[in-house]
Amino acid sequence: MSTPREGLLLVNLGTPAAPKAGPVRKYLSEFLSDPRVLTVPSAVRYPLLATILLRRPAESAKAYQKVWDPERGSPLLHHGEDLAKAVQEKVGPDVRVELAMRYQEPSLQDALKRYNEAGINRITVFPLFPHYASSSWGSAAQRIFELAGAFNVVPSLSFVPPYYDHPAFIEAWAAVAGPRLEAAKADKVLLSFHGLPESHMQDSDPTKAHCLAREDCCAAIVPANRGCYRAQCYATARALAKRLGLAKDAYEVCFQSRLGRTPWIKPYTDLRVNALADDGVKRLAVVLPAFVADCLETLEEIGMRAREDFQARGGEELTMVPSLNSDPAWVDAVVELSKLAGLGAFSHSGS
Repeated sequence: MSTPREGLLLVNLGTPAAPKAGPVRKYLSEFLSDPRVLTVPSAVRYPLLATILLRRPAESAKAYQKVWDPERGSPLLHHGEDLAKAVQEKVGPDVRVELAMRYQEPSLQDALKRYNEAGINRITVFPLFPHYASSSWGSAAQRIFELAGAFNVVPSLSFVPPYYDHPAFIEAWAAVAGPRLEAAKADKVLLSFHGLPESHMQDSDPTKAHCLAREDCCAAIVPANRGCYRAQCYATARALAKRLGLAKDAYEVCFQSRLGRTPWIKPYTDLRVNALADDGVKRLAVVLPAFVADCLETLEEIGMRAREDFQARGGEELTMVPSLNSDPAWVDAVVELSKLAGLGAFSHSGS
């Protein structure tokens, strides 16, 4: 049996250890203490965090209980584990595949430690975030650099860049969503992405005069919005709609999961679901291209709450298209994107 020569580190955001208030509070505390997530001065962040942690953990725990697998636990975790296993089988024994979370377990620190102990000092990092956001992609990268830099032998790191409109990513979503949309026979399709505060878009704009400063700011990727999460989401929507053959009036882009009172990027998914039902739409399908694994935001927020709201207002059926999870098309895409980022480049070098 050959010894792994390099590592492939799959990184997602994180999940509580159990669907109970205590573990959820621990997870939220670590997540929301990150200055890249709550981008306010520390004097404001910690009182705000204390307020959020008064009620949010118990509320979120109830939601997690609805989607928790009695045998495998968190859907985000077990789908990640299935993906890591499938990718490992695809890349073979020369590559050691690890799954880690930015917050909580399995931890980035432990994964990097295992690589170090195995003498693996070339690591390709695959953020399971298709779009760049400082609060996800940026935070994970910063933390990995901090941890890796503490080893005596600092590993060589290469990152798979945001792949929001890469053909391999779009093809994977087409393979998963295409058959479901055909079966759903929906009157309208929502492409729902995770939301972020508007300030995060403005902070990503080096010109401070493009993002959210003009109506067509997300119509194309240009230097000013190259790092803008919202612009990248719209780029995904255009590419996926074209691949699926969706007419412009057949789909809408919207953003979900907002928190707090500050303005978040619009339009809001929950409001659009309600408005479409009020307008007489009977069959609605929701695709969630920012989520590569099913989780609380897909299964509970859309698959349960949004469906209930839609039907309560006269809609007949809301179809939530499942995420990529460990679909073979997504496994192939992960391997392809990893190789483009340098995975396997040294396999025949003798080093």
